[in-house]
Amino acid sequence: MAGNRFRYGQWRGGPDPLAPPYDVREVVDSVGAEVLAGGSLREALRDLLRRGPNGRGGLDELAARARRLRREALRRGDLDGAVTRSRALLDQALAAERDELRGRDDDAARFAEAVLDNLPRSTAKAVQELSGYQWASEEARRTYQRILDGLRDDVLGQRFAGLRDAVRASADPAAQQRLAEMMHDLNDLLARHARSEDTTDAFAEFMRRHGEFFPEQPKDVDELVDVLARRAAAGERLMRSLSDRQREELAGLMRQSLGERLAGEMSQLDAHLRALRPDLSWGRGERVRGERPLGYGEAAGALEEIAELDDLLDQLDQEHPGATLDDVDVDAVARTLGRDAADDVRRLRELERELRRQGWVTRDAEGLTLSPKALRRLGGTALRRVFADLTAGPRGQHDLRSAGAAGEVSGASRPWEYGDEQPLDVVRTLTRAVRRAGPRVPVQLAVEDFEVVETERRASAAVALCVDLSYSMISQGRWGPMKQTALALSHLMATRFPQDALQIIGFGRQAMPLTQQELAAVDPDMEQGTNLQHALRLAGRHLRRHPDSEPVVLVVTDGEPTAHLDPDDGEAYFHWPPLPETIEATIREVDRLARYGATLNLFMLGDDPGLRRFVDAVARRSKGRMFTPDPDDLGEYVVSDYLRSRQSRRR
Repeated sequence: MAGNRFRYGQWRGGPDPLAPPYDVREVVDSVGAEVLAGGSLREALRDLLRRGPNGRGGLDELAARARRLRREALRRGDLDGAVTRSRALLDQALAAERDELRGRDDDAARFAEAVLDNLPRSTAKAVQELSGYQWASEEARRTYQRILDGLRDDVLGQRFAGLRDAVRASADPAAQQRLAEMMHDLNDLLARHARSEDTTDAFAEFMRRHGEFFPEQPKDVDELVDVLARRAAAGERLMRSLSDRQREELAGLMRQSLGERLAGEMSQLDAHLRALRPDLSWGRGERVRGERPLGYGEAAGALEEIAELDDLLDQLDQEHPGATLDDVDVDAVARTLGRDAADDVRRLRELERELRRQGWVTRDAEGLTLSPKALRRLGGTALRRVFADLTAGPRGQHDLRSAGAAGEVSGASRPWEYGDEQPLDVVRTLTRAVRRAGPRVPVQLAVEDFEVVETERRASAAVALCVDLSYSMISQGRWGPMKQTALALSHLMATRFPQDALQIIGFGRQAMPLTQQELAAVDPDMEQGTNLQHALRLAGRHLRRHPDSEPVVLVVTDGEPTAHLDPDDGEAYFHWPPLPETIEATIREVDRLARYGATLNLFMLGDDPGLRRFVDAVARRSKGRMFTPDPDDLGEYVVSDYLRSRQSRRR
């Protein structure tokens, strides 16, 4: 820095502090990647906030810092330091007094020695008995007074931050009077507030008279109560953290140091604060350990810090129903963890709000979930992955407007995409080339110049995709490919073939229709059972709701049927190995679909011999087909089969 010259270069101290805000789409894609890999949707969204975007500044990191500070606070020192200090000062006072009395040979001196020799062993009781004692030693009297003044300063200074300087002049009767008046007015104000009276004017008058005692400058009674209640609860936790003997000693010393009037006002104040803030940890003690004796103020401060860290940890855990980042007290984060931690919380809040504002997530009773907009993006991602692996024919993405050459010409055109089967629109193709390269001969064509004629479809299909939700699907690593396949097919049909009707049906012990959102969030069925019969029955209902459409049923499963619906009560019945009744009930549904004219194709995951025999028999019986893809190829097989069936309908 000689000569005030500076050198500038590329930032190398970690993430760029001037980088733009989080890329919301990137965040959505990261959540989608976890879902497509088989993860839980809600867990993925929760983990996003817990670890933070880019793996930093998340709730888990903040909670770890809070737990570390809590452990340090628990090792800060000995909570009994106030009593220990009082005992040491009392011993000093008594030693100085005895030295003074030994130099005197009158009866009064001998009587005073007898009084000192018969003092109770309890520090509090000894201090109380000495309250009327006429000290012979001025040094001893001052040391004794330090016991009372010091403890009173600590207690009042801990409860009222602005009183510490005021109570230094505690020997002044005028100061004592002011303290008593403030305490009395405070209790009166809180009593009126507890009765739900309008205390606006009373609070303003109270702050006008006693505002110097409250440097926090609360804006209303609620803020005043919050400040005082946290400290009062810390004092109560301190008492609860001591042994019975220590608690009795400290309580006695506090009564003696405060005096009858102030002690009474303090007791009344604690009662008001407990009633107004019953949610605070009033009755829980802590096992604080350490070698350094802590005075009353230090000990209560440590416990107040621990209580605030406990509250903060509850907020950061976000475990209660309906929890949001708005529940996190940013001011408390700044006080306990620092301003950088508060900035991290604000950034996470901004991210969550931006996700909601842009319509990527919504919030329900269970927390955040992806919106339909995000699910469309997730489905598009799944479809792109599937098409990236497709090698069976140049079908491309099959845009909505690309119904094939067998369709009717709509009179419009669109840019060509890889795999399009429509005829070229020569006029528009040449026009685009001329606009791009200019009017010169010969005309140079580029890929982006080509346009194809749009056509409209004349056929539609009703497709039922039945996916196995049993636990074996996730335990064998098939859950992610199943979700990706279903989301890809759903997105393909919704965006490219909207007149085709898709119903996704999940089946475990029972079957149920699933929306795209429910599919993304669904968890494996922990109950045993593979109820293909129920799934095929729901598939038949879907097909019959679309009588003019080509009926198609696709089944993805890794286990033979082990459950069926009881014909009497409709309850699912499970048994392993499969019962003849289960197989017969499933085959009846297969036959109903075959009579309806449905194409039934089965995608078998795994190499279970029993499943292979069953699937092969069903395929022959229904004149359908059986596929045995690897889980990673499932999406390619299912989407290819769907597109192949549409191609055959066009011919």
